[in-house]
Amino acid sequence: MICGVALLLMAAQGRAETIEEKVQVCAGCHGESGKPVDKTIPTIWGQQAGYLYIQLRDFKRGDRKSEIMQPIAAQFERDDMLAIAEYFSQKPWPDLGQPRAPKDVAEKAVSASRSVGCPACHLDRFQGDGTVPRLAGMGRDYLAKTIADFRTRARGNNPGMSDLMLATSPDDLAALVDYLAGL
Repeated sequence: MICGVALLLMAAQGRAETIEEKVQVCAGCHGESGKPVDKTIPTIWGQQAGYLYIQLRDFKRGDRKSEIMQPIAAQFERDDMLAIAEYFSQKPWPDLGQPRAPKDVAEKAVSASRSVGCPACHLDRFQGDGTVPRLAGMGRDYLAKTIADFRTRARGNNPGMSDLMLATSPDDLAALVDYLAGL
């Protein structure tokens, strides 16, 4: 159903003129109020503009795979992608209502994140910066899926992340998912 709605909106995309018209296709999956309609879909409201642009560019190039996102991104020119990324970066980050991780899980996650070096790019509060995504408060199912995709190299647009995820134990990754989702 979601795919059908996104594809119908995508068909109308060719006629979109304003930024508000261009981003309407995004709401079909990423949510009208920033809360994704499926828990494996990322939150894009309040996300880093540089990161959003790179993901759109990678979908357009085929460096990141998605049956839904690749055809949508293929319709956009670079200026459109930059404008869309900036538009969503200015939206408030939505509260997905996810519980905080228990103290022992949070401590394990913080220790694992430091040993892998997560704060070096995602910063201490996991807010991201520029081309590095915010992870704090991201959907739990999306985080778990993304980590799994990096570990299997199904997500190939950032080989360094695949290497880091493969070097981290499944238990530590599970703790990171719960911790990050609850921030």
